[in-house]
Amino acid sequence: MHVKIEQSWNSLLKDQWDLPYFANLVDFVKHEYATKTIFPPASKIFAAFDSCPADKVKVVIIGQDPYHGPGQANGLCFSVAPGIPLPPSLINIFKEISDDMGKPMPQSGDLSRWAAQGVLLLNATLTVEAHRAASHQGQGWETFTDCVISRLSSKYQGIVFLLWGNYAISKKRLIDETKHLVLTSVHPSPLSAYRGFIGCRHFSKANQYLTSIGKTPIEW
Repeated sequence: MHVKIEQSWNSLLKDQWDLPYFANLVDFVKHEYATKTIFPPASKIFAAFDSCPADKVKVVIIGQDPYHGPGQANGLCFSVAPGIPLPPSLINIFKEISDDMGKPMPQSGDLSRWAAQGVLLLNATLTVEAHRAASHQGQGWETFTDCVISRLSSKYQGIVFLLWGNYAISKKRLIDETKHLVLTSVHPSPLSAYRGFIGCRHFSKANQYLTSIGKTPIEW
């Protein structure tokens, strides 16, 4: 099967394309897009990969599934298209960056500026039906994105993994912590952010680690 994805990721993941689970996933996703309103736009399903080549990854942030409101999802976890109001979790992320790094709150929630610097903004599930959170979970996306995490962990070293909330923290089992930095906290959602996300200082800690191993820090 041919999958339109950035070349370095194709090299890393090409053995997945012909596995039965992936063929079933493709059939499911094609049918969903043909019959329902699905986010993100089909051209942006692999946006996280296309905007951040595998060999350039410095930081991985793991989300659960895309935003399910019109115009929000752009293929990067926690990110929204320019001009879209900031979702509550993203507001809390920006608040923490402001407190941690002394930066003003940005006007735009488009995180492609992070992706261009080597931040892989990976949702565990890459598609969702409009207004139905988690509607595409359990269809095979998690198998694929678990493979992404484990391959990054095994092939590379010196990556920062930011795991926010129990779901993301469950992916810790896929990461070799002798080679990478794993930082965990509660989710930045308003329901939990003030129980440990606010004040976690993950953004400065990530940059301190990157600097310590000779990598350029992220301009958050």
